[in-house]
Amino acid sequence: MGKRFAGEDENLTLSAIIACPWVLASAITAMLPMQRQYTPGVALLIAAPVLIVWLAYDYGWWFGVIGLFAFVSMFRNPLKYFLAKARGQEPALPDELKKEVPE
Repeated sequence: MGKRFAGEDENLTLSAIIACPWVLASAITAMLPMQRQYTPGVALLIAAPVLIVWLAYDYGWWFGVIGLFAFVSMFRNPLKYFLAKARGQEPALPDELKKEVPE
């Protein structure tokens, strides 16, 4: 198993070092206008489960559970959208995303 939080080595693991910029990038992405959130948001959404599992492996399953709760809290609207799409429903988009982008 990976290094534990209070194990023999007190240094941060690579998973924690990568998690810090991920959190900052998520916070910055949330502050962007809705139309500009899509690309970085999808990348962060895809990377999150891998990072959460990696953190759980290195620091224990409690950190994985905490990371999962934080992930669901931060990405609740996109997750609701994808869940509705998976159920065959047609979820409503925010007005900002309905406008066509001028070329």
